Amino acid sequence: MKLTGSQIVMEVLLEQGVDTVFGYPGGTALNVYDSLYDYSKKITHYITAHEQGAAHAADGYARSTGKTGVVFSTSGPGATNLVTGIATAYMDSVPLIAITCNVSDNMIGRDSFQEVSITGVTLPITKHNYFVNRIDDLADALRNAFRIANEGRKGPVLVDITKDVTAMKYDFEPRTPLPLSPNPKFNEKDIEEIADIINISKRPVVYFGGGVVSSGAQDELLELLNKADIPATYTMMAAGVIDYENPKNLGLIGMHGTVAANKTVDEADLVIALGTRFSDRVALNPNRFAHKAAIIQVDIDASEINKNVNINYSVIGDVREVLKALLPHVKATKHTEWIDQVTAYQKTVRVDMPGAKLRPKEIIDTICDNTDKETIYCTDVGQHQMWAAQYVKHHNMHRFITSGGLGTMGFGYGAAIGAQIANPDKRVIHITGDGSFHMNMNEACTAVTYNLPIITVIFDNRVLGMVYQWQTVFYNKHYSQTILNRKTDYAKVAEGFGLKGYDCSTLEEFEAAFKEALTINGPVWINCHIDKEERVLPMIPNGGTIDNMIVD
Repeated sequence: MKLTGSQIVMEVLLEQGVDTVFGYPGGTALNVYDSLYDYSKKITHYITAHEQGAAHAADGYARSTGKTGVVFSTSGPGATNLVTGIATAYMDSVPLIAITCNVSDNMIGRDSFQEVSITGVTLPITKHNYFVNRIDDLADALRNAFRIANEGRKGPVLVDITKDVTAMKYDFEPRTPLPLSPNPKFNEKDIEEIADIINISKRPVVYFGGGVVSSGAQDELLELLNKADIPATYTMMAAGVIDYENPKNLGLIGMHGTVAANKTVDEADLVIALGTRFSDRVALNPNRFAHKAAIIQVDIDASEINKNVNINYSVIGDVREVLKALLPHVKATKHTEWIDQVTAYQKTVRVDMPGAKLRPKEIIDTICDNTDKETIYCTDVGQHQMWAAQYVKHHNMHRFITSGGLGTMGFGYGAAIGAQIANPDKRVIHITGDGSFHMNMNEACTAVTYNLPIITVIFDNRVLGMVYQWQTVFYNKHYSQTILNRKTDYAKVAEGFGLKGYDCSTLEEFEAAFKEALTINGPVWINCHIDKEERVLPMIPNGGTIDNMIVD
């Protein structure tokens, strides 16, 4: 059947099972949006306040469901506004399809109105991208985009389509989604070798990351921990894989990880790294990281092997597939002495601010104690992000959504919108700081328009908290451009957007506001005044080791 290019876009989305997209229209995208009007009963489009918010919403949708997020934009500034969202997804291996529309092919290279080579701009932050200026390439480019985004190490793919292609007609033949390339094959001998290493180890620990979530390896991981009696620690991208009440859960590792997690890795004789890349926020001193241990690394991306830390044994493959092959070779055992030693490390480190009326842990405890285990938490980036990673009572995968690799301030509200749209039956809590929130509060109009019951909790200390903390500890209290002292009245701003806002200075005020917020059918903001001297602890400085950990 003959269809226009814009109709082909819609048909391919339907082939891929897409029923939800985010975006913002514009001149070069008019044909696509005109077709979207005709397909509105099959594909629901959510317009955000800004294209960056749309990209983050598609990201949050993907992270909370395991599906592929889709975002539309027009050319020029519309497309460049997606860049931070695309880079965020790239750094955290999130499957995302960005469909942009460019000027017509005969105007390319003429500095036309709103012309940008978005494929050139995004080349370093996508798994692949396509510039489509021929109608006969369109369907295959889109189909391959979905395949590439989801095979191997997942990530974003951009498809840029010239406006004339969206108007042309072409013979379209429906197809089923392209099969994904098989995951890397691993050698059975390698599996047996690492099983032998695990079986003879006396002080093993598992360190896992987002690859466990991407591969859906939660059950296999838990089976390994229980069968071989191994404690485990994780990166932010894997929060929730192990229930926070599980005694084998050592908590977060790295710069702001727990004493137990960092000390256990430092004392281990074997580190089993699953789906994680030894980032500089974990292996702060690569030459000293797990210096007493042999290291096994399992990752689907061969480029991650030996990239940041020298390892002893490696298996390139999907984490779940590797664990399934490994488990029969791992002996059931008990590491009683080691577990007792690790248990002794598991002490909560908390420094009370003298006279503080409202503390971060108390806020998060109140949230967790009044919501269920299916609650989804979305954060921005900064101190509040670390407090959330440390104190949220994590229960399930896909329930803690945050920007890990890129550290994107302004990520949270858009991500929360995407997560809430994807999960209308679940409660979504957006945890942010006043610095991050000023970057994305415009998305309140989106939450109000679609009546999304997102509760935003603002940790308001009127400084750029994490940078302020570093300046306090390492820069002689030279507070260069980190003391904001903004006079924003969030309750009044919330009212202007058409939502309910609260202002809290004590725990009692927050408890009352949060309980009321849970009864409101729509978005809510709760501003929490906290002391600017509150710190995220423990803390290991860049380049430091467990010996340099600051705990008070």
